[in-house]
Parts: sequence; C-alpha cells; structure tokens
Amino acid sequence: MSITIKEVRFVKSSPDITSCPDTDLPEYAFIGRSNVGKSSLINFLAGQHNLAKTSGQPGKTKLINHFLVNESWHIVDLPGYGYAKVAKSERSRYLQSIYQYLLKRKSLACLFLLIDSRHKPLVNDLVFLRWLGTNEIPFVICFTKIDKLSSAQLNKSVNEYRQVLLREWEFLPRFFYASVTHHQGRDEILAFIEETNNKILKKK
Repeated sequence: MSITIKEVRFVKSSPDITSCPDTDLPEYAFIGRSNVGKSSLINFLAGQHNLAKTSGQPGKTKLINHFLVNESWHIVDLPGYGYAKVAKSERSRYLQSIYQYLLKRKSLACLFLLIDSRHKPLVNDLVFLRWLGTNEIPFVICFTKIDKLSSAQLNKSVNEYRQVLLREWEFLPRFFYASVTHHQGRDEILAFIEETNNKILKKK
C-alpha cells in the first residue's frame, strides 16, 4: 500500500539553500534535464494537475520549490542541470544552488534523478550520477516517459544504463519507471517514500 495523498500545498520558492524553509521533515527532491517530465511527474504524484506549474512564481524552474505533503514530508522541485539556452554564468549559479542543497540539506531523505527512457546514456546525466556517488547523496533513478517505448525498447534502454553504471559502481541505485500518460509508477514511488519515512521515524 502506498501513501494516501490527502493534502499538498505550496510552501516556498528559494533561490538557494540559505532561504529554504526551516524544517526537519523529510524531503524528497526531484531533478533532471530539461524536458524530462519533472513537473508532470510531481503533479502526478501529488494528484494535482497544476501544482508544480502554478504554485511558484514565474521562472520557478530556476528556484528550489517546496511543497508540503500531508503536513509530514516535502516534495522539492529542483532546478534542472541541463539548461542549454542560458548564459554560462546563470547555468553555473543554478548548479551551485543544486550542489549546495544536495550537500548541506540535512532534511534531504532521497533524491529522485529523472532520466528520459527514450535516450541513450547522456554525458550530463552520467557526470551528475558520478557526482552523486562521489558525495554519497542518497538517490534513486526514475525512468520517465516509458509509454513512448515498447517493453523491448525500454528493457534495452535500461540495460544500457545498467551496463554503463556497472563499469564504475559496485551497487546500483534503485530504479523506478513512470508514465504520467498511462498512470504508471505512482504507487511504487509513493510506497518507497512511505517506507523511507518509516525508517526515518524509527531512528528518531
């Protein structure tokens, strides 16, 4: 059984970690390259159509956005790391805010790294994965847009990632698979979040 989402509300948009909400509630952050389907997935998990698009200020994808779920944990919408149409200085600022959040945010329970299942392993994704591993950031991988592929194509795509990662990683992160269009993956992701929340509560 996965979590029943009773309430989700926008809390705050922050330019960096210093202005993020003061909380000790578990946070589940979502990140990926542009057009990976991050906003759609967040809305899908929350059971709301426009949460990730309308709750923040204009340009929200440049900010760290907090949403409180059931008054007990947060969804955090992070800026993407694959911006191609912004100046290098602005892209550097995005990356610094992401890195500082991931390195220093004590309430971060897990990062969901979103990967477009249609693409072969991309350099930006692999570099970011390596950085997460080096810095021991807790994360899982979620392959998005799986409805765009046949079962055989999806297996091939995932296996390519698996083989690339196994060249450097002894243990692989957990994989999830999501399609907003076909309503797939929500229960599995929410069940994982509930399981993680329970583990955190036992440690307190």
